[in-house]
Amino acid sequence: MSAPDRPDAGLPLWARLFKLPEHPGLPIQVRLRAVVVQAILDGRLGPGTALPSSRDLAQALSLSRNTVTAAYEQLVEEGFLEARPRRGVFVAANAAPARADVAVLPDDPFRTASAPATQRPPDWRRRVLRSQTQRPTLAKPEHWHDYPYQFVYGTYDPELFPTDDFRECCVRSLSRVQLPQWTPDFEKVDVEALVEQIRQRLLPQRGVFALADEILITVGSQHACYLLAEALFDRGSRVGFEEPGHPHARNSFSVRGPQMVNIAVDDEGLVVDAMPDIDYVFVTPSHQSPTTRTLSLERRQWLLRKAELHDFVIIEDDYEAENLYAGAPMPALKSLDTSGRVIYIGSLSKSLSPALRLGYIVAPRELIAELRVLRHAQVRHPSAFLQHAYAMFLSLGHHESHARRVNAIVQERLARAADALQRHLPDFRFTLPQGGASLWVEGPDWLDSAELADVARGHGVLIEAGRVFYDQPPYPCPQFRLRLSSISGAQIDAGIRALALAVQELAAARGIRRSGAGLVH
Repeated sequence: MSAPDRPDAGLPLWARLFKLPEHPGLPIQVRLRAVVVQAILDGRLGPGTALPSSRDLAQALSLSRNTVTAAYEQLVEEGFLEARPRRGVFVAANAAPARADVAVLPDDPFRTASAPATQRPPDWRRRVLRSQTQRPTLAKPEHWHDYPYQFVYGTYDPELFPTDDFRECCVRSLSRVQLPQWTPDFEKVDVEALVEQIRQRLLPQRGVFALADEILITVGSQHACYLLAEALFDRGSRVGFEEPGHPHARNSFSVRGPQMVNIAVDDEGLVVDAMPDIDYVFVTPSHQSPTTRTLSLERRQWLLRKAELHDFVIIEDDYEAENLYAGAPMPALKSLDTSGRVIYIGSLSKSLSPALRLGYIVAPRELIAELRVLRHAQVRHPSAFLQHAYAMFLSLGHHESHARRVNAIVQERLARAADALQRHLPDFRFTLPQGGASLWVEGPDWLDSAELADVARGHGVLIEAGRVFYDQPPYPCPQFRLRLSSISGAQIDAGIRALALAVQELAAARGIRRSGAGLVH
């Protein structure tokens, strides 16, 4: 692009060099400091370069002179600029770190005449021993934030995130008096305050009681699954898994190459009578992922009894246990366990934001001790700052108030989604869950939800196709999940209406005439 064609060609030199980025979350002074630092680190402003006076730069950028002065003062304090009396402000001599010069390489003394002239990279497809790239997962499409109707997991929802409360806890954790509580290297241990909040506040709500040395903090519940797989599974292990089930947990377990044994799920959750000979079983009893069904008390008791009779271990992911809208809370399997056969996985971050990545494992101390060593070899320990901030979040009662607010909002979204499905897709079936933040929907027999997901993207709609939840998916697979934690209540009806248009488009392409009314249980 020639200079006259550039959109900023008419701006003064300093206005072009220090053009402030659009970032409404950052104050203007912070954005100004960022662009000055970037110009220095990029080499566009070399050591000793004179910057304009605060008055001139303020005029060039249409800013307050006080804003520019404050930015200059902080950059001087941080060593990027230096102020010279009666001369002005200059780029400091050591503002940019020294860089290695790799533009011209010397002759390689180890190259021989017989060596090939063209360097060949390693064949990574041959070297990678356990490829995971082809395993199904809940991956979202590129630029998924641009889709208006996001019925998928994993985004920031300003209506659900407790911004002020969590900011308070982060700020308090950064106070000087709190720094000694989380800044040292924690090696294999965890922030004591968080462990105590889990064992005294969270676990008793699920009927679970544990000692401090029976709890391990993890980088989310998926990390917990990976740790357990590393410690317990090998190629000879037989691991029972819900079908359909949680794909992230299945993928974490599969890394160790155990024999994955599919176990059916029905309206009461895991079909315990269908369980074959196994060493471990993974179950999401509170709200089964993805069907949202709750494992009945009778089946919980029978599962525990079978574990004793057949000598296997239960891995319980207490998925979305706090999101309860109807009925009394069902006791966790861990709370009913009298023989130490249940390993309990909980999540601290899922109800807040999946990006925070905090979870925990409750298990016998012998296993926890092994997992600590394994975790140390992998990640050393989860962020001590986040642990400390979340401990404060719990201690101040924010967790409970947040859970109440989220439950009310999500329950309203579920009702809106149910109403929209009845009106726009009457031949689709679903059951309103007792809790959780999802609807498991089943379309007519001719529908394949993966194909529907492709067409729906053209209408601005993202759904989670059912195929990804199965180890052996049927075709066509008419089920799909509508996740309601990422879409506002006001968008739900329009999103379901757009999804109905996608169904009509897919049906027309198949030469199918849709008719009949769906039954909502």
